[in-house]
Amino acid sequence: MDAWGRNPAPIDVASMKVHPAISSEDSAWRSLLVGESSALEAVVEIIRLVGPRRSTVLITGETGTGKELVAKAIHLASPRASRPMVALNCSAVPDTLLEAELFGHVKGAFTGAVAPRTGRFELAHNSTLFLDEVGDLPLDLQAKLLRVLQEREFQRLGSSETVRVDVRVVAATNVDLADRVKRKMFREDLYYRLNVVPLWIPPLRERVSDIPLLVDHFLKKICRAEGLAPKRVTEEAIWRLQRYHWPGNIRQLENLVEMAVALSGERDLLHPEDFPLPQEPWPNAAAAPPLAEPFCLPPEGLDFEATVNSIERRILEQALERAGGNKKRAAALLRLKRTTFTAKLKSLSLAADYC
Repeated sequence: MDAWGRNPAPIDVASMKVHPAISSEDSAWRSLLVGESSALEAVVEIIRLVGPRRSTVLITGETGTGKELVAKAIHLASPRASRPMVALNCSAVPDTLLEAELFGHVKGAFTGAVAPRTGRFELAHNSTLFLDEVGDLPLDLQAKLLRVLQEREFQRLGSSETVRVDVRVVAATNVDLADRVKRKMFREDLYYRLNVVPLWIPPLRERVSDIPLLVDHFLKKICRAEGLAPKRVTEEAIWRLQRYHWPGNIRQLENLVEMAVALSGERDLLHPEDFPLPQEPWPNAAAAPPLAEPFCLPPEGLDFEATVNSIERRILEQALERAGGNKKRAAALLRLKRTTFTAKLKSLSLAADYC
């Protein structure tokens, strides 16, 4: 028994099934997305459907959820996979240089342009261009991006020559673009041009069942890179990680695993204390949250089945409302498989209300 009041038995996540029923066609891109939760499988299904198309995809989600990995998966699931995906972080380039980064320039186009430069659109010809943090594009450049998406042609900075390209654009943002459109910070026509296929990436707190597989994936990756013997984690450590709310999502989890490996020395077994968390965890899938209202058994008793069904019905209805009627997302909020969620809807006669 350890300080946490549990037996620190190691958990062998290496033997767990990481990607069930992966076909040979999916293997190249599906291996990028670690996990088997219903929340992740909803993302996988969209990639499987949209990957072979040329449709523009807008990936949304919180910082650290793995939007660039999803973009790579979309690219690898497409006929353009034989060419490298080209990426640009729109928030990492000064506004004055963004146009040249996107469209290139000729020699002498501006002060300091001592040699011609090929832009990202031209580099991505017959491939995929990933525009990360697209919500940070300045308004004047948004108009030029809109024209390229519509006409598939552009002019290098300082040149009158028209360059035609065949580029599939995948964009990503962690901000609410619809809200920015309302505040006149983002062009409405560009928003709809980018948001042809919307793809929302769930935060880690909504896919806690994937944490054991993610930890195992990061452990193997880090130990391999450092030339270390494989390490394992105790069941208690996994239990603690699953109770945390992960504001930094998968990126935060990977950094924490890397720190644990670095500070564990020669030990091959990692314990809860190897994963110091910056603040108190909040209960989720690993520990049920407290009821919003205290429950008192009435003196005359109650109908147990009817009471439990009523509470279950309220939970299912709230999950569906929060998910906008999307059953996959509602099931993910409750850490249920979609089949289990659907069966509960039917048993409580809710299925007809959410067809």
